[in-house]
Amino acid sequence: MARAIAHAFAKRGHAIQLAARGGDSLAALKADIEVRFGVAVTCHEVDALETASHEAFVAGLPVLPDVAICAIGTMGEQAQNERSVERTVMELRSNFEGPASLFTVLANAMEARGSGALVGISSVAGIRGRAANYVYGSAKAGFTAFLSGLRNRLAKGKTGVHVVTVLPGFVNTAMTAGMDLPAKLTAEPAEVGEAVWRAVEKGRNVIYVRPIWQIVMLVIRHIPEGIFKKLSI
Repeated sequence: MARAIAHAFAKRGHAIQLAARGGDSLAALKADIEVRFGVAVTCHEVDALETASHEAFVAGLPVLPDVAICAIGTMGEQAQNERSVERTVMELRSNFEGPASLFTVLANAMEARGSGALVGISSVAGIRGRAANYVYGSAKAGFTAFLSGLRNRLAKGKTGVHVVTVLPGFVNTAMTAGMDLPAKLTAEPAEVGEAVWRAVEKGRNVIYVRPIWQIVMLVIRHIPEGIFKKLSI
């Protein structure tokens, strides 16, 4: 998804700053974007779990980005997560604590500048806890709530900084490889990239990549708890 989002912005002429743990691994992607779209690309090292390093990371960027997109996350096996405190904590830190820490630093820097956009990739899994993935889902629920609160805080302060929450639903990526996913509910990474670009351009608040997910989650959200806990969804 991150690669597709970078492509969506690069083809509109945006310079790209790529950041990941193991920044050297981004060299091939950097070269591809530069050749394909003819824009400047830089690579940077950041570890979402090393929260104490986030202020230095942002301060060390060659330029504070106009748009910052967080596509960090892991989705471990629920059966393993629920039996291991260590795995549970890792899911919570990877999907909530780390992204929230990075966005806190970026939001403050953008607020001081007076402009910017933050895009957080969350998940429909965070809308309601399900037995099948509640550890991952609870972390995403926390990130979704964080993004909502951050958006409201920045809007009330008239800071010039906007926050977009992206709820992709199923996406055909390595994370979902091997899963039997319904075609109508499964987006391609390029769809996510285009949806994110449009959301930033139009100042959207919360988006579902495929609109059908809004209907699906509206139904799931309103199933009574007594019935919901008997379902295998």
